[in-house]
Parts: sequence; C-alpha cells; structure tokens
Amino acid sequence: MSAKTPPRWDPETVPTFWINHASRLLMRHFEQRLRPLEFGMAYLPVVLALEEHGPLLQKQLAEYAHVEQPTMAALLTRMERDGLIQRHPHPDDRRASRISLSPKARERLPEAKARLEEVAEQATSGFSEKERAAFMALLRRVVANLEPASGE
Repeated sequence: MSAKTPPRWDPETVPTFWINHASRLLMRHFEQRLRPLEFGMAYLPVVLALEEHGPLLQKQLAEYAHVEQPTMAALLTRMERDGLIQRHPHPDDRRASRISLSPKARERLPEAKARLEEVAEQATSGFSEKERAAFMALLRRVVANLEPASGE
C-alpha cells in the first residue's frame, strides 16, 4: 500500500488570502498618501475620536481605538511629537491629561480624509453600485463571523 500524498494547499484559492493581500496593499497606499501630511493610519482612530467627541482621556482613546493603555501611550507620544495632539491638565485629576487635536491636525484632517477616499475609490474602480453594496455586505459578514471568536 502506498500512502497518498495530501493535496497541496494553494493559498490563492481561498478568499482570506486575497482579503489579506488587498488589506496590505490598501495600507501601503493609505500610508503613502498620508505621510506628506504627517498622518499615519495608526493615528486615525485617535484623530477621528477627538474630532467627534472633543478632548478625551488616554483611557477613553484606548477604548475607542481597541488597544491597550501602553500602546495608546506610545501612540500619543508619537502624535504629540508630530504636533497632532495637545495635552492639557485635567481639571479634576492632576495625574490625568485631556487630549485634544492640535490646530495642525484640524487643518490637515480634511485633506487626509480626501486622500483616504481617493484610495478607496481606486480600490473599487470599475465596481457598479450594486457590486460595491454586495462587496460591503460580504466583508461585513466576514467581520461578523470573526468578531465573536476574537473576543471583541
């Protein structure tokens, strides 16, 4: 009896390979477009939360961005270095700081959003409205399928 060789697994035959590949390409394009504005994709959850809610505490920003406190602390340090946020003493807690967007970030944010939209349009170029809607619905289902398993 000869042992059968298992079929070779070809990652290009599964959708997850293409989702990952597309995600990596999108991130590369996003970063290239944002870099001249001194923004990065990692900054966006913080910038958008501050834009929407006004000044927040580091703990609140970590919750919005779904990251741990040390990760948020390092991110805020970089953002402060790049002149995108400002820290202000908390009126009730001397140990805490309220974080807000700097004027520089507020000025550049509309252009950053426009550049992100350009990349999104490029990525779905040639899609009909129906195809875009179907694509979005399918991606949302992928996320919904995976979220319970990730503990989010």
